[in-house]
Amino acid sequence: MNKEILMVIETVSNEKNVSKEVIIDAIEHALASSVRKKYRLDKKCEFDIDARVTIDLETGEYTTYRKWQVVEEIEEEMNDQQILLEDAKSKNDELNMGDYYEEEIPSIEFGRIVAMAAKNVIVQKVREAERNRVVQMYESKIGQLIFGIVKRIEKGNVYMDLGVPDKQNSMEEAMIMKDALIPREAIRPGDRLRGYLRDVQAELRGPQLYITRKDPEFLVELFKLEVPEVGQGLIEILGAARDPGLRAKISVKSNDPKLDAIGACVGMRGSRVQSVSNELSGERIDIIMWDEDPAKFVINAMSPAEVLSIVVDEDKKSMDIAVAEEQLSQAIGRGGQNVRLASELTGWDLNVMSKDEASNKIMEENQNLSAVFMEELNVDEDVADVLAREGFSSIDEVAYCSIDEFNSIDDFDEDLVNELRKRAAEKIKAKNDKIEQENSLSNFKILSKDSIEKLASNDINNREDLADLSVDELLEMIELSQEDAGKVIMDAREPWFNKD
Repeated sequence: MNKEILMVIETVSNEKNVSKEVIIDAIEHALASSVRKKYRLDKKCEFDIDARVTIDLETGEYTTYRKWQVVEEIEEEMNDQQILLEDAKSKNDELNMGDYYEEEIPSIEFGRIVAMAAKNVIVQKVREAERNRVVQMYESKIGQLIFGIVKRIEKGNVYMDLGVPDKQNSMEEAMIMKDALIPREAIRPGDRLRGYLRDVQAELRGPQLYITRKDPEFLVELFKLEVPEVGQGLIEILGAARDPGLRAKISVKSNDPKLDAIGACVGMRGSRVQSVSNELSGERIDIIMWDEDPAKFVINAMSPAEVLSIVVDEDKKSMDIAVAEEQLSQAIGRGGQNVRLASELTGWDLNVMSKDEASNKIMEENQNLSAVFMEELNVDEDVADVLAREGFSSIDEVAYCSIDEFNSIDDFDEDLVNELRKRAAEKIKAKNDKIEQENSLSNFKILSKDSIEKLASNDINNREDLADLSVDELLEMIELSQEDAGKVIMDAREPWFNKD
């Protein structure tokens, strides 16, 4: 019977393409489980013992050990699996807390019942091993293209054989979920399909390989496959945006000044870009030259529309784009497609408008700015209009603008420039002083001078610092009643609730 164990190990290992160690571990677990059950039945115990079985790979003989964990105090339900430290020390002086004390006990026969139990454990272990093998095989391939043959289509989800048969002639399976497919593409069983491996998960039903044909990364990987210059590092693909099945934009950069990145991606007579387009169900692809200047990059991304002017708002990370009236629909695209893809590709919010709309918007903004300058700098309309027209958007820019930049304005002389800078600086200082006074802790009548000093020593210097404290934190710093502390905190937080 012992030789039969070795035969089982050898046979299952070869058939299932699973290591012998896994099979041995499964049989040892099955034998140990049978030992626990037999002991419970024979001794009529309420709880199982802890057992361990080891198999000799040379002879097939197996040895059974009963285990006790060394503890300080035995739990009631663990009476058959735990032993007190002093008792364990009497048996083996080298044992410590948390160790296991073992005694050899008679092994059970490898009979029919044990064999059935072993079979169940082996099946489970083999499945786990197969799952782990597939997961390990494909985890390193996440982010790469996967080739396969369509096996079946269920509820819109596509299941693919990946062409890696095991010794049972089965194949690893991948799934493309319905929402990861290109809309309206015709897929039939037997079709050879490419996809982008997005994720690998070991689930109870088996390893799941999740593939997408919809993500921009799929488009990028296809270009890497078709354009050798990308693999050589001569061309970089820096981003992509897609409206799957309809249109896409991809940004490229050449690391070789002699190499035309767009031309290389297009290929001879458009062969390379056409090959990618065919894989994507005819998706139209615009290849865009990347530029470190965001404005130039956006202008390129708006292709095929021609941009007449562009206004950049770095604070809002947005751009106003002006195009000719006859190109407005082309610039926006069907359903806003062109401007949306350009926005995704560049990372900027893009507002497309006609030349007249852009002019009117600029005029309106300049009028608003002019009114602000007239009020805050106490200047006439002509001076305010010049400031707005020259691109000044706040009195801060007036105060801190360099003399050289001011000198480039023909309408201003040196005296006027100095006066404008002086007025702007005084206005800013007055605003800051007002804010500081409004935020001063001296405005809180409950706080004594001594309390304010203690708060300052804890880096609590203004209303904002005070508002961030809890009542308990405030009471740790100064002496106040619970009620007064709560009132101070709420008074400090009042601006939070008055915000629009």
